[in-house]
Amino acid sequence: MAPQSVTLFLVTIITCFVVVISFSSATWDQMPRKLSGDPSANNGSVLDCLNALTEIKSCTNEIVVFFANGKTDIGPECCKSITVITHNCWPTILTALGFTADETYVLRGYCDATSSSLSASSGPAQGPSAA
Repeated sequence: MAPQSVTLFLVTIITCFVVVISFSSATWDQMPRKLSGDPSANNGSVLDCLNALTEIKSCTNEIVVFFANGKTDIGPECCKSITVITHNCWPTILTALGFTADETYVLRGYCDATSSSLSASSGPAQGPSAA
């Protein structure tokens, strides 16, 4: 029983060292700037980055189909998460999830173009016209 506990302890310690080393190798420029829990400071906060990461994991199928078939069916929530990660968090996190740097740039460009076209086409609502 004791050797098994020692092995588990060593594996845990080694895992912690690997995590610390991988985070320390990232530059400070790539780390989120806002670490407060203030909900008004949500542009690039750690919580937003983690939420975006969770959303990216749930829309992986959309991204795979985008690259496999060339279909441009990445939904707005998925694009929002891609935008948050690539603009406000750690852009290299997508490569850690298995996407290449080129794929990350393509996703960022697609979602930037999609969000700008949506904001340009979503003008003020028109009321019903009198006939």
